[in-house]
Amino acid sequence: MAYLSRRRFLSGAGALGFASSVGALSSLSAAKAWAATDTSGYKAMVCIFLKGGMDHADTVLPYDQTSYNQLVQAREGLFGAYNYTDAGSSRNRANLLQLNPANAAALGGREMALPPELSPLKALFDSGDLAILGNVGPLIEPTTRTSYDNGTALLPPRLFSHNDQQSTWMSFGVEGRRLGWGGRFADAALAAAPSSDAAFAAISTGSNDVFLSGDNARPYRVTSSGAPEPYLTSRRYYLGGTSGDDEARQRIRDFLAGQSFNDRNIYAQDIRNSNGRAVETSERLLTARENEGPFATVFGDSSLARQLRSVAETIKIQSYLNAPRQIFYVTTGGYDTHNAQANAIGGLHSTLADGITAFKSAMDEINQWNNVAVFTMSDFGRTLIDNGDGTDHGWGAHHFIAGGRVAGNRIYGDIPSAEPDSEFYTPSRGRLIPTTSVEQYAATLGRWFGLDTAALNMALPNLGNFNGTDLGFMS
Repeated sequence: MAYLSRRRFLSGAGALGFASSVGALSSLSAAKAWAATDTSGYKAMVCIFLKGGMDHADTVLPYDQTSYNQLVQAREGLFGAYNYTDAGSSRNRANLLQLNPANAAALGGREMALPPELSPLKALFDSGDLAILGNVGPLIEPTTRTSYDNGTALLPPRLFSHNDQQSTWMSFGVEGRRLGWGGRFADAALAAAPSSDAAFAAISTGSNDVFLSGDNARPYRVTSSGAPEPYLTSRRYYLGGTSGDDEARQRIRDFLAGQSFNDRNIYAQDIRNSNGRAVETSERLLTARENEGPFATVFGDSSLARQLRSVAETIKIQSYLNAPRQIFYVTTGGYDTHNAQANAIGGLHSTLADGITAFKSAMDEINQWNNVAVFTMSDFGRTLIDNGDGTDHGWGAHHFIAGGRVAGNRIYGDIPSAEPDSEFYTPSRGRLIPTTSVEQYAATLGRWFGLDTAALNMALPNLGNFNGTDLGFMS
């Protein structure tokens, strides 16, 4: 049995009290920082998380002959799977879609391209509605090949692990973290606009991941039909269509909303309050949707397209929801391409490109394209060196940002050449060492969203370790 002396107990209690007071001070500092957030007008961030680890080097490809040849040499097996020498191959250099960025001089004479399946995104890039951010990934501090090799770099834990790196992208910590930076941004907006409805500040279309979780913001789920409702009240055939059945449905609704609840147990009260808010929130959303007609834009049948349609429909009614700032979280999978990558990634690219362009069309219908920022995230990039007909878990990657206020037709960050022995890669398998941190990526979006420097430093714990907290891709 452990012995606990009075002195030891008091020491522990004192430490606990100090920790509690520090937490309180931190909360007070956060509240002060959050309150300065600009919530004028309407803005929405839409995160598309590509689960599995998107292969950046098979998404943004080198186009100049020298750089293209380097990639072919590093990925001989994968390019062979594409049968790249065939005139009809999607990876034949002649069929790649050359990019002509406004900042081409920054690439040092190198040229870049997208694969044919991303043609809709190429059009957005050309029109200035889409930008590319190169080599971004989780970092605690700036890291080089030298500091990585000699063990002096402070590295994010559990690199190359799916669940942990998904969590790190969303919350800067491994699986189990409680707060995501999307939720923290929503906290800031709610603190600055306390009369807005917290229920509709952070909205997910499916996965209940940590990204949207804040101290006050909680992810609310929307579906293709609008909002989840109990089947007994939403589907008339379960009880019938008579007036008596309607009365029974109303009683079930009132029970779920806790209309007659009078239990004094605080836990039971919490459950009642939670259930009641869920019922009332769903009813508000569905009623608001009834006031608006459908989009003329036709979305595809993929899961991603359906989710983005739900996001568009929710943005369309945001004025009814009292939500001047909204953050949406959308997921799509299939990117863990260890094998048969040449057969899979084209369809994934098409789905992503079609979903984003349909979403833009819907936003144009309601004049909201200038007020949204769509951006991609993923577990990690993939290895530069293939494994035959696929690729393995990497680290840094390239990502897309789209919107009416995106400073598009530009490539930001770094897109290193395909030289696995160079300073840009780990010594194993050619994993990109990120040159831009997730915090810098998030801060650029957050500043456009309305957060000031103090609020960004509160939300993004490692931001102060990096120079350049505004990467410039949001105008």
